Amino acid sequence: MARPTPIDKEKVLNPKKYIVSKTDPKGIIEYGNDYFVEISGYTEAELIGKPHNIIRHPDMPKVVFKMMWDRINRAQNIMAVVKNLAKDGSYYWVVTEFEPKVDPITNEIISHTAFRKAAPKKAVETMEPIYQKLLEIEKDGGVEASEKYLRGFLEEKGVTYDEFINDLVGNKGIFKMFFTAMKKLFS
Repeated sequence: MARPTPIDKEKVLNPKKYIVSKTDPKGIIEYGNDYFVEISGYTEAELIGKPHNIIRHPDMPKVVFKMMWDRINRAQNIMAVVKNLAKDGSYYWVVTEFEPKVDPITNEIISHTAFRKAAPKKAVETMEPIYQKLLEIEKDGGVEASEKYLRGFLEEKGVTYDEFINDLVGNKGIFKMFFTAMKKLFS
């Protein structure tokens, strides 16, 4: 399936709805809730069995996904502010928290579940210029160079990536309650 051409049209998400998707350990979609299907613009049949990066927007730096995969492949959760690409080329911003599921017998990761809510405007406004800078660096120096820049950026602020994102999305309040409830519901 060919990737859509991005257009400058934002889909505004309903703040009372959530997006959930589940993939196998390699990132192949096994499940998407109705709101994921609706917002992505793909049918359920078009999504199931496809790589989750079908919705990856080209405005997203590769380093963000490298960091996410590094963490979830070690069975660690991670939260990120992500710009996704819908089938019609429009985009939508989400706060995503990933949760790997580990087989209790083999200790191997058997799936990843992603829980998403509409990203707060402040988070988008903060992340857009950071992502643009990371993309510029990746264009010239690759993912390794953008990862070094991101580390330096966070060190200068005196925070970890998790602290930066948690502060940005207000993860101490409603987002924390949302992600906790979603994990209980889908576990």
